Amino acid sequence: MTEPRRKRGAERTNNRGPAAIPQLPLRRVRNPYPPMALLSDDQIEAIHEASLHILENFGIELMSSRALALFEKAGAKVDHATQTVWLDRGLVDQALKTIRPTYTLTPRNPERKIHLGGDTINFTLVAGPPNVHDMERGRRAGNLRDYSDLVRLAQHFNCIHLIGNQVCAPVELPANSRHLDTYFANLTLTDKAFHVSAIGRGRALDGVRMMAISRGLTLDELARDPGVTTVISVNSPRRYDEFMSDGLMAMAEHGQSVAVTPFTLMGAMSPVTLAGALAQQNAEALFGVVLTQLVRPGAPVMYGAFTSNVDMRSGAPAFGTPENTKANIASGQLARRYNLPYRTTPGSASNAADAQGAYETMMALWGAVLGHGNLVYHAAGWQEGGLTASFEKFIIDVELIQHMMEFLKPIEVNEGELALDALGRVPTGGHFFGAQHTLERYSTAFYQPLLSNWHNFEAWREAGGLDATARATRVWKKALEEYVEPAMDASVREEMEAYVAKRKEEIGAGEP
Repeated sequence: MTEPRRKRGAERTNNRGPAAIPQLPLRRVRNPYPPMALLSDDQIEAIHEASLHILENFGIELMSSRALALFEKAGAKVDHATQTVWLDRGLVDQALKTIRPTYTLTPRNPERKIHLGGDTINFTLVAGPPNVHDMERGRRAGNLRDYSDLVRLAQHFNCIHLIGNQVCAPVELPANSRHLDTYFANLTLTDKAFHVSAIGRGRALDGVRMMAISRGLTLDELARDPGVTTVISVNSPRRYDEFMSDGLMAMAEHGQSVAVTPFTLMGAMSPVTLAGALAQQNAEALFGVVLTQLVRPGAPVMYGAFTSNVDMRSGAPAFGTPENTKANIASGQLARRYNLPYRTTPGSASNAADAQGAYETMMALWGAVLGHGNLVYHAAGWQEGGLTASFEKFIIDVELIQHMMEFLKPIEVNEGELALDALGRVPTGGHFFGAQHTLERYSTAFYQPLLSNWHNFEAWREAGGLDATARATRVWKKALEEYVEPAMDASVREEMEAYVAKRKEEIGAGEP
């Protein structure tokens, strides 16, 4: 791991003057409003019954001999030749009795602990794109330098609660060991919880062990107080590949969080109808939930949803559509049906950090919030349908997230807020600018944006006439200047460096 370009916290001073980027303080974000219900109770039960029919009669392909053996031992019907499992409702019901409706993830900084389940909502950095983009350098292959800067931005902004899996893939590094470099970046450049790769048992365990090292814990201690999570992407329709299955089992075995997430694009990987796609999604998600509980009863698991549609003219994925938004809300109803924490996603298919990118993301974000998502994945920086991590889109999304956080703050109604004294003192036809009530509150009364420009046209033009995307470039560059690397004990860093070196040697020798 090369020396970070930013100075570490002990070497930085006076970085937050009056001109620092305005942002909301670190806080646990709660959704105090009732969840929206697009589906009636009868409709939810119809989808539930349809998903059980899929599990009992159509089956799920499971490409892992160990997982097949677990299901067979539990009483499921298993065909080893076709690697198919038929799961009866009794096994589903039994597994749902041991799940945890809420749990926490504790990173190396316990002040950054995140709560999953209930009314808490968390937002994450984009994860997985092979490309990266900004307005000054253009679109390029993912690399460790950009990866590190995106992670620094995630650390800098309080509204990002969790680091996703490989913000952009550092393709210049060996594919079989680059996860070690990204884990090291996550743990040294931030002190937040992060997502580990579950492409096989080895990658998952490396993330678990490195988090344990950063916290000075044994694996048994970490199992009792988990610190990392992963997403198990189902190969829809109805297939769990070997790597995902083994990664799921490794995480569950070590008591770490798993979000089982079918990728159900209506018209391609699932039926073209929303009800049919939800039934398939639900069956695939329940199957993974059951597997986590067969491995370790009580293992932390989330209900993941990623249902959207394709453009039927081209077959290209579409996100932030009305159908996607409805799926985000309805999936929340299904998650609550099983008393599971809920992972969802806002997204956009736009190829640029433009108006389309913003309105599609906000549309899907509303679905995530109204559906009471607990983990809003890919919340900042997602562009081009997930193929690119964008610096400008990251800033635009942070603005959207902070707007949503302020919207979620309940309205206060009390003597001071009702302002009867001010109303009585300001004459008819007067104004409230100079009222004492206003003067006492003017600096904190309203949300202060980090990106929006509210100047009149002449003032805006005189300042350069920059649109939101151009202003976003300035913001991310300034945020990197303000970034402070969180302190880490030198002995802990050395232990992690030694672990990374040892694992790279083992992987190079052909070990998993």
